[in-house]
Amino acid sequence: MTASFIPPKRILMGPGPSDVPQRILDAMARPTIGHLDPAFVDLMEQIKSMLRMAFQTGNALTFPVSAPGSAGMEMCFVNLVEPGDKVIVCRNGVFGGRMLENVKRTGGVPVVVDDAWGTPVDPQKVRDAFKANPDAKVLAFVHAETSTGAQSDAETLGKIAQEFDALTIMDCVTSLGGTPLYMDKWGIDAVYSGSQKCLSCTPGLSPVSFSERAINRIKARTTTVQSWFLDLNLVLGYWQSAGKRTYHHTAPVNPMYGLHEALVILEEEGLENAWARHRTMHEKLKAGLESMGLKYVVEASARLPQLNSIYVPEGVDEAAIRTRLLNEFNLEIGAGLGDMSGKIWRIGLMGYSAKQENVDYCLKALKACLP
Repeated sequence: MTASFIPPKRILMGPGPSDVPQRILDAMARPTIGHLDPAFVDLMEQIKSMLRMAFQTGNALTFPVSAPGSAGMEMCFVNLVEPGDKVIVCRNGVFGGRMLENVKRTGGVPVVVDDAWGTPVDPQKVRDAFKANPDAKVLAFVHAETSTGAQSDAETLGKIAQEFDALTIMDCVTSLGGTPLYMDKWGIDAVYSGSQKCLSCTPGLSPVSFSERAINRIKARTTTVQSWFLDLNLVLGYWQSAGKRTYHHTAPVNPMYGLHEALVILEEEGLENAWARHRTMHEKLKAGLESMGLKYVVEASARLPQLNSIYVPEGVDEAAIRTRLLNEFNLEIGAGLGDMSGKIWRIGLMGYSAKQENVDYCLKALKACLP
């Protein structure tokens, strides 16, 4: 007879998920209620309100998609891009490449702006792309590129899109709750994130937010959204606050408890305090890594505090070190993806993981494992 699964106790300092505090796990263990129960409807409204705080937006259409960040990404593209629409896509890592894939699958016409991995998106290249393609309807870019640890200037990119009357789709999976993000101030029209990074919840939910401009574009569509599950015209009936909610899908009730608790914790700490904590822990980790002779991939001006990508020293088997960290120290750090595979480590300082004891433990473990 198969025994119950008991996971090992790990310290998660990779690119996500991050450590989940016991308080959130306890919240998720509370009794399950129906997804149309009036008590759950009240919970939904509270989640929406707290997400507006986290995104720094007043957008009415702000809610968590009942699926991971990749579904949040797809929701943005299938609703805002119609066949034949020209979309400027910024690619400076793996997740910009995924945006490009979404544009292709929606029948959009991609205009790709490439930058070297480990560098931010170049605003001048974006401006030049708009000048060459003034009919582009959408600009898509990654705010915090998880594959490299580079952060792009979202405010500048948002303003360029507005100059050319284009909507913006922004990936903030790794930035939400960890680094300054001002959706309204920057003029961003659609964002998507994940529950498992700086919010320190379990994986499986994707907070999203859409501006009035984005909603007007969706309502003016001449073609049907290709995904039934992600069609905002249908999802709205379940997440809207006015009137009776209509059944769309069975929301993951207990994970929603967890997200609610994560946002309560963020509210208690204060958004700017959370940003400052991530920055402080990054500075402490950086000092330790550099004292060991390890070098960062990203220049300091564009470096994500919550995702530290460092080059693997010459002659070191990067996979063997990660395996030893996991087996001997129960510590998870991330490998490189795509072009960076085998060349870098990615050390996460996200949410509950961004604390002094984790920084100290990670540095101690690396010192023990590195030759």
